[in-house]
Amino acid sequence: MGKLSKILQLVLHPTEFKAALQFFVFKQKLHSRDVTKESETLKQCYYLLSKTSRSFYAVILELHPELRDAIMLFYLILRALDTVEDDMTIDPKIKVPLLRSFSEKLDLEKWSFDGNGPNEKDRMVLVKFNAILTEYHQLKPQYQKVIKDITHKMGNGMADYILDENFNLNGVGTVKDYDLYCYYVAGLVGEGLTNLIVLAKFSNESLNDKMDLAISMGLFLQKTNIIRDYREDLEDKRSFWPKEIWSKYTQSLPDFADPKNAADGLDCTSDLVLNALGHVTDVLTYLSLIKDQSTFNFCAIPQVMAIATLDLVYQNPEVFQTNVKIRKGTTLKLIVQCRTLEGVADIFSRYIRSINHKSHPSNKNYLKIGIMCGQIEQFIEGMYPLRNLPKEITTPPKSPILSNILERSHVEIDMKAAVRIEEEKTQAALVGFGLALAVVGYLVYATVTGESLIAHLDL
Repeated sequence: MGKLSKILQLVLHPTEFKAALQFFVFKQKLHSRDVTKESETLKQCYYLLSKTSRSFYAVILELHPELRDAIMLFYLILRALDTVEDDMTIDPKIKVPLLRSFSEKLDLEKWSFDGNGPNEKDRMVLVKFNAILTEYHQLKPQYQKVIKDITHKMGNGMADYILDENFNLNGVGTVKDYDLYCYYVAGLVGEGLTNLIVLAKFSNESLNDKMDLAISMGLFLQKTNIIRDYREDLEDKRSFWPKEIWSKYTQSLPDFADPKNAADGLDCTSDLVLNALGHVTDVLTYLSLIKDQSTFNFCAIPQVMAIATLDLVYQNPEVFQTNVKIRKGTTLKLIVQCRTLEGVADIFSRYIRSINHKSHPSNKNYLKIGIMCGQIEQFIEGMYPLRNLPKEITTPPKSPILSNILERSHVEIDMKAAVRIEEEKTQAALVGFGLALAVVGYLVYATVTGESLIAHLDL
């Protein structure tokens, strides 16, 4: 999509235009990267990051310096691992041993790999892996250990799936298999990030004992992507929708691409959405345990984008024809709104209501979706109970998540104040912009018609 089209989209969606103005002009950066103090290899690593993921690049740059380099390198190392696994031009006899031993490469001072196919888009991460190794060895030993441990688990998980003939022929079978696959692809990432966050003391200490929440964070993202990517995966002759679910609605997964099977396809996606929604309360609980603001932003942004995407794919037949995505303006709006836990809760609540509203009694999962949405809404109300109670009640009823929210209240208050200032500046700019447009409009009118506004005034 061209720049003009993107601008037009923003103009047609005023709240997104406002969010874009706030994001690009008035949003305050929490932390900035000082390039002048970086080694050449560190600069090279950030360059590689910018080329592999623009979205992650932007949020990683604003992380607290304590974790910024560690998370950047964690991402690049897993990206390198994924680039080996994804490349179908690499002989399995080379690929499988490399995946299993990839974590051992992190012990070396120098190692790189140029065996990827020439069209593999992220092959440069492996070609330039020496720079990653140099900076990896500069990290605190405890951070290195976390990264190496997750790399080992993920590499072996990838190798296992390559050797799994049933998976390669038939895709994901049961819901249990689905969860396990998502764990290896994304749950492990959540596990590793959580270990880093806890080590940096950027969270409630109890988070270390609640790794199921971290895994849910990853599973929620991955399951949303899998639902959205139906068409893309179909064209790549891959299948990640679990047969245990889709076989209830069709004999063959590709049948959903035929418009005449749209109703069955929508019933199936509702089943998958229902499964993904089961992680939402874990996601909100996890975020309530994060104390550092930059870390909170880093964790929250993908989650709010996931719930927005889940709403977009729900009851949307376009999923079977193309790869649907939320608008850029919507993304910017979510980013500026999700910097407080209350903002995140409001976003989730809004999209949960939207999902519930889209449900139709003819949908085979209508009741289950309604119950799930109701449970999530009730959970969110429990996070901020005083908002829904009479003013004379000043003591909120206790809920398990409430103590987490109270514990991080100072972070929330500071961020709310910063956001309020941004919003005031944005509003003032919009008013000024509106007045300027009015003046320009008047001048154009006067020039074209030769009439003056004063001539119409009865003075």
